[in-house]
Amino acid sequence: MNEWVKRIVSLATVALLMLGAFYVGTMVVATNASRTVVFDALQPVIVTPPPDATDQERQLAELYNSVVKSVVSIEVVAQFEHPTVIDEQFAQSGGTGFVLDTDGHIVTNYHVVEGAVQIAVNFYDGTIVRGEVVGLDPDADIAVVRVDLPVEELVPLPLADSSQLFVGQTTIALGSPFGRDWTMTTGIISALGRTIRGLNIYSIGEVIQTDTAINPGNSGGPLLNLRGEVIGVNAQIASEVRANSGVGFAIPSNLVRRVANALIEKGQIDYSYIGIQGGDMTLAQIETMNLPNNAHGIVVGFVEEDSPAARGGLRNPGRERTVDGITAYANADIITAINGLPLRDMSDLIAYLASQTQPGQTVTLTVLRDGHDMIDLPVTLTSRPTQ
Repeated sequence: MNEWVKRIVSLATVALLMLGAFYVGTMVVATNASRTVVFDALQPVIVTPPPDATDQERQLAELYNSVVKSVVSIEVVAQFEHPTVIDEQFAQSGGTGFVLDTDGHIVTNYHVVEGAVQIAVNFYDGTIVRGEVVGLDPDADIAVVRVDLPVEELVPLPLADSSQLFVGQTTIALGSPFGRDWTMTTGIISALGRTIRGLNIYSIGEVIQTDTAINPGNSGGPLLNLRGEVIGVNAQIASEVRANSGVGFAIPSNLVRRVANALIEKGQIDYSYIGIQGGDMTLAQIETMNLPNNAHGIVVGFVEEDSPAARGGLRNPGRERTVDGITAYANADIITAINGLPLRDMSDLIAYLASQTQPGQTVTLTVLRDGHDMIDLPVTLTSRPTQ
């Protein structure tokens, strides 16, 4: 009997030990599972020029250190439809952006985030967060994305006054060309007042042309001056091989400011619409209408029916004439100024309407009619029609 008692006590003791071990084991697993994982923040790599660096090299290194925390690399997963495939199709792409304010707003190009179902915003310190679209403007190829980060982790870049830019001014681009994040390139402003095609039927005026190396992946990134101010948003290149050819284009900062503010406040922007198609002055037009050789303005080639221009009194051109293979009009309206501001060409008009007017505003067009009558026409602008 005592022997049986001893055996029972022994078995009970073993069972209790096994149960205790299991309990302790599960406690350890549960404790490990609930533990908060914390990574130490990565320290940004600081560019330190050597003692023999030139003053210009030191200036560029200091500029890089001061702005790199404000520039982000953007990775996008976009969804699209394929005409021969039933299933959903996805594509990955990337671009650049920069911090606009401490509310987490990021500026980039519309074409960088177009169709995005996921936007990953990468910061220089290794932080990666999801971005949410605030507003899109295909007309100016600008988008605003928002990230949720503490104020102390956001370092905005200031926007310069692009009306004060000059040809020959030093420019710096910072971005992710071909996925090479936080790459700096330098150059100059090659020209101002360029016009490029937007992502629809409308053009973008007052565009900055630069020889700063801009490649695929730089889109949406800042074009900077030596003070670290954004003078433009890199958007397009003129190239036959989809790589830098020394002719890059950036959306001017004054237009970026207006568009970004509107997208943040309303989620959209309204542009003024006048309703004409026009061309620049040519030698053929000057000779056909017997104009002075320094004549300037927009030759009205077509007036949209029931448009602000039509209601204001602008006319379609008359007889056409071909001079050495170039078409000119024997009778035409030539817009030489808007609100007293002389217009060189269509780019000037596009830029003025986009930056200086609002739908509903009435402007005064100075028009040379048929080469001899100078008249003023009041035109009340409307919003651009939906496409």
